[in-house]
Amino acid sequence: MDSMAKSCPFRFSVVIPTFNRLESTDKAILSVLDQTFPAEEVIVIDDGSTDNSSKILSQRYPNLKWIFQENHGVSHARNKGVENASGNWIAFLDSDDTWVPNKLKEQVDFLRTRSGLALCHTDENWVRNQNPVKPPTYLDKSDVDIFCKSLIRCIICPSSVVMQKSVFIELGKFREDLPVCEDYDLWLRTIIGHNIGYLSEKLVTKYGGHQDQLSNRYWGMDRFRVQSLEALLKNPALQYDKRIKTIETIIEKLSLLAQGFAKHNKTDESNGFLGKKDVYKKLLEDTIAQPLPLA
Repeated sequence: MDSMAKSCPFRFSVVIPTFNRLESTDKAILSVLDQTFPAEEVIVIDDGSTDNSSKILSQRYPNLKWIFQENHGVSHARNKGVENASGNWIAFLDSDDTWVPNKLKEQVDFLRTRSGLALCHTDENWVRNQNPVKPPTYLDKSDVDIFCKSLIRCIICPSSVVMQKSVFIELGKFREDLPVCEDYDLWLRTIIGHNIGYLSEKLVTKYGGHQDQLSNRYWGMDRFRVQSLEALLKNPALQYDKRIKTIETIIEKLSLLAQGFAKHNKTDESNGFLGKKDVYKKLLEDTIAQPLPLA
C-alpha cells in the first residue's frame, strides 16, 4: 500500500459472510472490486458451506482474505471478519446483495462533510425474483426520529453500512445468540450512543425471494426484537425519553405476538406473552411516575 493510502482516514475492510451461495457471492465480490474508491481489503467468511462454493471462489479471487469456519451463523461470521480486519472502517455486504460502483466513494465524500459520525448508511434498490420492486412506504430511513422508527423494525440495511471499527468493537459486535434481528439490535445500540448519518442515494441492490433468506426461516420475528429491546433497557446510555418509548414498543410487540400465537392455536405461548405484557405495563407506569432526570 502506498503512503497516500496509508494516510487516508477512510480505510475500508469489506466483510462478506457467505453460506452455500456461489453465484450471488461472486456478484457481491465483483461489485466490491468495481468500486471507484477501492477498499483496503475484502474479507470473505465462509460459514461452513457444503457446496464447494468458497473453494471455487477463493481460487478465482486469491488476493482476497478468506476465512473458513464451521457453521455458526451470520453474526459470528461478521464478527470474525471484523476481528481479522485491518481497516479503521468496516463495510458490511451480505452475499446476496451488490453495490453500485460509486458506493464507497459517495460515502467517503459524505463522511468528509459530516465529521464525528460512527456509521453511515444509504438507500437501496430492491429486486425480488429478478423483478424491481418498490420498497414499502414505512421504510423511511431519514435521520428524523431514527430511533423511534428503528424500534418498530430494522430501518438500516446492513449492506449499506460503513462503520468505524472502534465503535463496532466498543458496542460488543453483533449478538450471536440472536438467529435473526441481529442487525436491528446493533443499530439500536449504535443510535443511542453515537451519531449516524443517512445518504439518501440508492447505492445498494438487495435481492429477495430466494429460499435461504433468514427472514424466511423464522416466524414471529418480533420474539427476537423483544429480546433485543429487553437488553436495551439495561443499557446505561439509554436516555429517559427513549426508555419510555422502548417499553411502549415492547408492550406493542408482546400484544402482536400474543395475537399471532393465539391464531396459530399456540395458547400457552400466547398467554406467556400476555403475562409478560402486564409486567411491562407496570414497569411503564413506574417509569413515568419517576421524576424526570436533571438535564
